[in-house]
Amino acid sequence: MKSKKVIVALDSKNLNKTIKLVKTLNKDVYAFKIGYQFFFNFGVEGYKKIYSVCPKIFLDLKLHDIPNTVEKGLEALFKMKPIFTTIHISGGDNMMKVSRINKKNTKILGVSILTSLNSEQTKKYYNQKNILMLVKKFAKYAKKNKLDGVVCSPNEIEILRREVGAKFIIVTPGIRINSDVNSDDQKRIETPKKALTLGADYLVIGRPITESKNPLKVLKEINKTLI
Repeated sequence: MKSKKVIVALDSKNLNKTIKLVKTLNKDVYAFKIGYQFFFNFGVEGYKKIYSVCPKIFLDLKLHDIPNTVEKGLEALFKMKPIFTTIHISGGDNMMKVSRINKKNTKILGVSILTSLNSEQTKKYYNQKNILMLVKKFAKYAKKNKLDGVVCSPNEIEILRREVGAKFIIVTPGIRINSDVNSDDQKRIETPKKALTLGADYLVIGRPITESKNPLKVLKEINKTLI
């Protein structure tokens, strides 16, 4: 099998259940993603418990504030040693620049357009209906400000890879085992194999694995498709 590509999202309100899941999946994932739901429920202590099982954590807090506030927040965050963390590209040049200060081994990923947004929403809030062009512009600024990579939906991977080159990290959420978008709150989704083929480096997968009856079996089946 190729090197591991799957980052499992730990969106849960049950800490013991989550720790058990991490122990079960640990050998077959690249990393685990901790976002708002987990972090706001269990805080730094919960984070440390996951870290003690698997130190490869993507701490996805999507920081977005004035540069000084983001800089101070990141100083505290870097002490927890996540492999990835996120900031909003729309926070501007200065906010992105301060994110590089004292980052050590943590990679900073820029968030462009959330995968829950469709063209109607981007037209309303960004005055741009063409999501591809909007995400491409954001990624260009992220690279110019020397972030390590971006988070983008499967729909934008191919055009972004051409824009940012081979070394810039692309992490892709919106991954589903079945690419049917019906009854899904993420609008721009794709299968794991197709996302990697398009140029993604890592895939964030949550519910298709964590809400299945046999998470390890599902993860192993996904990994087999990536061979």
